Amino acid sequence: MTFRTVLSSVALLIVGLLLAWQVARLLANPTIWPPDDFVEYWAAGRLALNGEDPYSPPKLLELERLAGRDTDEAIMMWNPPWTLPVVMPLGAMPARAAQLVWLGLGLAALGFSTDRLWRDFDGPAKYRWVAWAIALAFIPAYMVLQSGQIGPLLVLGAVGFIAFDRLKLPYLAGAATVLLAIKPHLAYLLWLALVADVAFNRRWKHSAGALGMGLLFAVVPLAFNPDVYQQYAAALRDHPPAQWVSLTMGTVLRMIFGQKHFWLQFVPVLLGIGWFAWHWYRRAKTWDWVEQTPLLVLVSFVTSPYGAWHFDLVLLLVPLLHLAATLAKRPMGPITWMAVGLYVASNAAMLVLNAMEVWSFAFAWFAPLALGCYAFAIRPRRAA
Repeated sequence: MTFRTVLSSVALLIVGLLLAWQVARLLANPTIWPPDDFVEYWAAGRLALNGEDPYSPPKLLELERLAGRDTDEAIMMWNPPWTLPVVMPLGAMPARAAQLVWLGLGLAALGFSTDRLWRDFDGPAKYRWVAWAIALAFIPAYMVLQSGQIGPLLVLGAVGFIAFDRLKLPYLAGAATVLLAIKPHLAYLLWLALVADVAFNRRWKHSAGALGMGLLFAVVPLAFNPDVYQQYAAALRDHPPAQWVSLTMGTVLRMIFGQKHFWLQFVPVLLGIGWFAWHWYRRAKTWDWVEQTPLLVLVSFVTSPYGAWHFDLVLLLVPLLHLAATLAKRPMGPITWMAVGLYVASNAAMLVLNAMEVWSFAFAWFAPLALGCYAFAIRPRRAA
């Protein structure tokens, strides 16, 4: 064994022992890092496993207090019932253990996704560290892990779709999108593109995989609770999305023209669909899912009707890494340095905002900025 191998092994052993010690402390003392939004998934998963209503505020509140969340109002899981198969395993565990498993799953999903995306986007091997630097510096990644939100699985769904398509496994690529369906509105143009691919290109394997896996996830909760979809509809009726003030262009329109005009939330969606029609017309014959998915995700997020919160920004790792891999293949120039500067400044600003514990809407500027930078920086590649 070389000295480098011995040193690496010792370092890994020390890290493992420190991690085990820290996990033991967290299990023994629930006041350290008390649960945040994670409790909504754990409580809903436990209720679903027991055949009860996972969208019942009184039942959720009771379990969330039991898990250690200090709250007088239930933290609702607004994800559709086909999300329940993802969170039901959490409900089978004690709350504290499930919280640590959930954190580990989020870290693993983001770590794997970062490395895999760099390779699938043909990022230069010598700059592989750039992908990790981008992920480690991305403040929304810390926000989503700290809050215990489900965003890392959305990223994993996009990565699975891209990776399996790259491997020429379209059925599995489509199946991976079931994770994006956890928050389907954040990638709605991807669903539209799958339909267009069937209608115009007669390529149905991606859609078949998505439909098959989607139906499986949709049916599983019915085996435990046949009324779960009616219960979800009732929860939405009692707490409609019109009450939400998320960081979307539609919210800005409502703030300008009046909160009562909920239909304004969907004006950006019409713009997104119009853009997609134009983009599809130009690219349909040479459509490449690996190239197009990052842009579809980015435009979907920017024009989403609701529910694009600050922790959901972690999904933008997909287009950001695509942009970075594209720039890394070019000689260093003004555009690359500008992108680096904007990325550093943006994350510094988000770090300050997060430390100030400001309203989530204060992060609304980042997604449009990312879209503008992406469109500007990718354009010279086509011209060249």
